[in-house]
Amino acid sequence: MRLTIRAVGRLRAGPERALIDDYLARAGRAGRPLGLAPIDEVEVEDRKAGGPAAEALLLTRKLSPDVSRVALDERGRLLSSPALAEWIAGCRDAGRAEAVFFIGGADGLDPGLRKGADLILSFGQMVWPHALARVMLAEQLYRVTQILAGTPYHRA
Repeated sequence: MRLTIRAVGRLRAGPERALIDDYLARAGRAGRPLGLAPIDEVEVEDRKAGGPAAEALLLTRKLSPDVSRVALDERGRLLSSPALAEWIAGCRDAGRAEAVFFIGGADGLDPGLRKGADLILSFGQMVWPHALARVMLAEQLYRVTQILAGTPYHRA
């Protein structure tokens, strides 16, 4: 099963970009034997400044119907890392082709995109800069592969 981060905005070279690239590369290598690869990132930009509705159209463009949708939102569910690993493994075991994680722009995700999500995931009630939310998600995807592989990386 493919794992994809779809996010509004483009990150330039810098520490956040380096961390995301590192975690996604590690997750891809570790996820392959687990049936969780490739792990990709898609960045979109709303050049016409259409707000969350226009961003939602860009984020969902060319998605297959057999996709598990995860919206990142501070009002979502708080999951432990093992619970997220279990959820992703359940999607994979159910034969889903892909799990897509959506990170919105400055005004958040469109309500329709949130409503259509299979899971609304929160990293806590605090609002995080989008670059850091991407870093945290990339690390959690790597951690998921490590939990599912039974390595000592995750010490709960």
